[in-house]
Amino acid sequence: MSSSHGPELHADYRQAGFSQRLGFGASPALLMIDLSRAYFEPGSPLYADTEPTRVTAIRVLEAARAARIPVVHTRVEIDPSGVDAGVFWRKVGALKVFCPGSPLAEFVDGLEPRAGEIVVTKQYASAFFGTSLAATLTFLRVDTVVIAGVSTSGCVRASAVDAMQHGFVPVVLADAVGDRAPGPHHANLFDLQAKYADVIESAEFLEHLARRG
Repeated sequence: MSSSHGPELHADYRQAGFSQRLGFGASPALLMIDLSRAYFEPGSPLYADTEPTRVTAIRVLEAARAARIPVVHTRVEIDPSGVDAGVFWRKVGALKVFCPGSPLAEFVDGLEPRAGEIVVTKQYASAFFGTSLAATLTFLRVDTVVIAGVSTSGCVRASAVDAMQHGFVPVVLADAVGDRAPGPHHANLFDLQAKYADVIESAEFLEHLARRG
């Protein structure tokens, strides 16, 4: 995991007992967070200028499909009144791009769900809040949730923390998540690795899938 934080800080956290490795469980699922055009099209209020994230996420998605592990996509849809997103709607005006009919709410090219893949529609940051995601993963006997998507400091972070709190091991793919600025991206990856999740490069996950056969 790359980070703007120095080795002294990493060492301090490790010495204090943070950053323990959780490892992959026996039954992973891939969770693709909010990979919509809103984050990849210049001119969008949510534009994050993170095309490498999309490219890596495509590679990860194709590998997960080939390995036949469950794939879950999330999307955001909010009533034009904002009533179903409450205070979140008041706080982030850019959420208007997720009103029904907005082309920016559509999945970005190359990351559209296939038939049979689960699509979770949400109004808040976490993929678990107010949705049936935890129940679905439990039914599928999933124990590890591997996360790609956007944004690192927002919906990725919220979903990773909630995955842990629901009893799933969260694995965040550092090069398959992105944010609108390096500072929030790296700070949140550091904190997730310290307290809530394993943060790894996508190559390690792809190797894990290959070993599983």
